[in-house]
Amino acid sequence: MPWRTPDPFLLCVHHDDKYPVGNERLGPSASLAGRNIGQDFDGRDGWNMYHGTVVPGFPQHPHRGFETVTVVRRGLLDHSDSLGAAARFGGGDVQWLTAGAGINHSEMFPLLSRDTPNPVELFQIWLNLPRVNKLVAPHFSMLWNHVIPRHVARDEAGRTTEVTVVAGTLGDVKAPPPPPRSWAAQAEADVAIWTLKLAPGARWTLPAAARGSNRMLYFFLGSGLRVAGRAIPSSRSIELRADVAVELENSGADEAELLMLQGRPIGEPVVQYGPFVMNSRQEIQQAFADYQRTGFGGWPWPANDPVHPREEGRFARHADGRIERPA
Repeated sequence: MPWRTPDPFLLCVHHDDKYPVGNERLGPSASLAGRNIGQDFDGRDGWNMYHGTVVPGFPQHPHRGFETVTVVRRGLLDHSDSLGAAARFGGGDVQWLTAGAGINHSEMFPLLSRDTPNPVELFQIWLNLPRVNKLVAPHFSMLWNHVIPRHVARDEAGRTTEVTVVAGTLGDVKAPPPPPRSWAAQAEADVAIWTLKLAPGARWTLPAAARGSNRMLYFFLGSGLRVAGRAIPSSRSIELRADVAVELENSGADEAELLMLQGRPIGEPVVQYGPFVMNSRQEIQQAFADYQRTGFGGWPWPANDPVHPREEGRFARHADGRIERPA
């Protein structure tokens, strides 16, 4: 953590925390003694507090110059930002945030259940922005679970492969549109973000993409996988030629799950310092100066780590006041 990613991607992290029952403050009902609170990444007892002190997660922090694509497979994430926008999402929902010129936000993991464990599993993917869009106005789009398409294929033996298409297209299956200034919004960019779930013994051919694109597979769950006949150990990444179709086979006794990241490289200089990703050192220095001067809009919340009320369902309130909820 994080996983190595190819241009146009910058970073991918897989969080998989087996949180216990929650307490009255939506944090873990367990002792935090012995944890490095504020910097807890040790995986003690199967979970982390990360930068959280009461609720696990990531209190307010800035971004500039790229996008975050946050795929919450299990559990919930509470978002709050410097534009006054907020959201609670999870259970397969995706938030696609264009940081652009700069945004300050928090990402907390509220543990709502006081009777049962509160597992949280998510991917956070950083997708670069081209120079022309580095300083666009920040905003986010919600891709609710029910609008994200799934493609289910069966091999000759009837074994299934399910592909969840967060970005890009698979045959006639097309993902919801990404934010308009995203690199993924350019058809020629060939960006695809898919998760794949193969039943034991299932075979499926990953179709070819455009020549010149980068393509990576991350084998994050399962005991056996063969890619083009080659055995791949668990918890590995696989770099593929994008313009060649390749057969995948689950050679294990349980389900195999993979994440695929694909896209044409932006091909511009990348200069990163922490939460800022620009094209030159001078632009990084300007990002720090702008953040110190403006706070990217300040912080309209009463705490650095806000969470929404326990009884609140999944929702998104945008900076313009518009509220949306999943169907």
